[in-house]
Amino acid sequence: MSMSNTVPTLDFVELQTGPKPTWTVVWLHGLGADGHDFEAIVPELVRPNWPSIRFVFPHAPVRPVTVNGGARMRAWYDILGPSLAEKQDIPGVENSVAAIELLLQAEIARGCPPERIILAGFSQGGAITLARGLTREVPLAGLVVLSSYVPIHEHLLPKVSAAAPNMPLFMAHGSLDPVVPEALGKMSKQFLEGVGMKPEWHAYPMAHQVCLEEISDLANWLERRFQ
Repeated sequence: MSMSNTVPTLDFVELQTGPKPTWTVVWLHGLGADGHDFEAIVPELVRPNWPSIRFVFPHAPVRPVTVNGGARMRAWYDILGPSLAEKQDIPGVENSVAAIELLLQAEIARGCPPERIILAGFSQGGAITLARGLTREVPLAGLVVLSSYVPIHEHLLPKVSAAAPNMPLFMAHGSLDPVVPEALGKMSKQFLEGVGMKPEWHAYPMAHQVCLEEISDLANWLERRFQ
């Protein structure tokens, strides 16, 4: 990872499902994981009739995380207290949003336009997905948010773009999640509906994880994007 004007240029894992991919999925991992975390989901998710896709799994920067006693780990932003909805790291979120935008611009430069790019994320990665999607002036093909929430929502509200309501949004959450409570996910859904977005919401009897039924539902949603 290199730094440019304090915005990190992220290293990433790249997978292609076929030659000359015409779509890109940028997928952000959760706190303490890395870009390899969701590699294994690709063969479970992708269907034979889909166009060739480039999956980009970036590694978050390594930083101290306050709620974990200052331990250094990969994190998209600091978590300052036990309540995810309070004491939020606005500069950290904004810095990661800028870093992800650099990745999106790189994909556009490679010939994949925004209308064929999907931004996805789990937990902290889902929060950055929403922060980028809500404020991006040119809409992407869609957003995927798993077990997550809208970060710094009061700060983001006046920055929500006119393009945001035009982006399809898949949201999924575990009803038994002890890390990001389902109630916080539902509050985020209401916030997103309040700014004109139309989330497709799914809940599953699971903890802070991903399940096979969720992957199947996400595949159905993605298939509609590719048509």
